[in-house]
Amino acid sequence: MTGHPAVAEVAVIGVPSAEWGESPYAVVVLRPGAQVPEAELIAWTRDRLAHFKCPVGVSFAASLARTASGKLQKQGIRASLSSRAVPG
Repeated sequence: MTGHPAVAEVAVIGVPSAEWGESPYAVVVLRPGAQVPEAELIAWTRDRLAHFKCPVGVSFAASLARTASGKLQKQGIRASLSSRAVPG
């Protein structure tokens, strides 16, 4: 998804799925002033990735949680999603 012109950065995490055990879910930070619907991003990935690698949903965030060394903090990203209804 980082190749999409509206996307500044993205983190993909696994969410529980009744059918597959776990499915990819994307948390996206958009470039300043950019707007793009969730469905467009998912369709964009379906044209470029195998379907099992495409996210089942997308959430938009102002920034992504990072460690002091700059690595993505997926545990913090998962925690921020726990309060939202995430498809699986």
